[in-house]
Amino acid sequence: MKGEKHNTMMTSHIAIPTILKVGKGALGEIGTYIKDSSINNAVIYFGNGLVELFGEQVMKSLKENEINLLEYRELDTVDINDIIELAFAIDTKAQVIVGIGGGKVIDAAKYAAYLRKLPFVSVPTSASSDGFSSASASLLVNGRRTSVPAKMAYGIVADTDVIKSAPEKFLYSGIGDLVSKITALYDWSFEDSCGYTAMNDFAVMIAKKAVNSFVRTPFSSIKDDLFLRELLDSLALSGIANEIAGGSAPTSGSEHLISHALDKMLPTPELHGIQVGVATYIMSVVQEHRFVRVNTIFTDTGFWNYVETLGLNVEDYEKAIDMAPSIKPFRHTYLHEEQYRIKAKEVLHNDLQMKKIFHLD
Repeated sequence: MKGEKHNTMMTSHIAIPTILKVGKGALGEIGTYIKDSSINNAVIYFGNGLVELFGEQVMKSLKENEINLLEYRELDTVDINDIIELAFAIDTKAQVIVGIGGGKVIDAAKYAAYLRKLPFVSVPTSASSDGFSSASASLLVNGRRTSVPAKMAYGIVADTDVIKSAPEKFLYSGIGDLVSKITALYDWSFEDSCGYTAMNDFAVMIAKKAVNSFVRTPFSSIKDDLFLRELLDSLALSGIANEIAGGSAPTSGSEHLISHALDKMLPTPELHGIQVGVATYIMSVVQEHRFVRVNTIFTDTGFWNYVETLGLNVEDYEKAIDMAPSIKPFRHTYLHEEQYRIKAKEVLHNDLQMKKIFHLD
């Protein structure tokens, strides 16, 4: 609440991944990484269709390292009731839960691990957001997408060969989600200056280092190994920044509120990071903060070219801007003030880049 910042002296205890392996061929070494942690019994959940793609490689690595695979299956649900039932049916000998795939299976596996108090190893097959490293999960609760507490990954194993084989739209989504830390941090600073919260300087430093390192990375293609490693490393650091802060403020501000509003409004929303990326540019102009840098990275990576093909509706974004404060009424981002909501809607119609992606003449 405004005027009630709390600065009680306390000792911080944060969870960080014990295993962090990012690079070519990492998936084929997963058994080695698990064995090195003295874990012998594993449960693995794959995303839809991924047993056929990666199952043989993963199981070969586990067998070579004498890891007992208690259960493996494909998951295609994020309904919280399904995950609760799944979690408590897991063999009591299980020592680790591994999630291999996109956001849905990662969220389901990490929540099951949270419920069973087991280590969770996150194996993303795309770099579409920082969800693979966060300590929360986006699940269906009573039919509505809801963020719930989950398990900070004990391990992150990201194979750049696997990541680059995914459709490019997932990379664009990851780029959008990572660059959003620019506006999210500015929102958090604004919130602090208005007396609604107290920033954690260490969380700020981690989130800033993550995004700044990424946007300065040279590349000739977004599938360059260096670019992909930097994207994945920086997304992983984002999750750690949130863990330090005890919440998502370092990496999620007004731009995420717009995306969450779109998720509620639209029957078929775009990928999270695509919506967040568009909203990041809008808010960087509203904040008058690093909008040239945001525009440059989106132009150079091809993010804008991809977004232009989507047929986005400007009216949807207008409504989302107005709905944004109601998504998290306890926050105080720029969009929680009417003057900035008005300015954001002006950007939608008057900014040259916005006119291109919304095809406004």
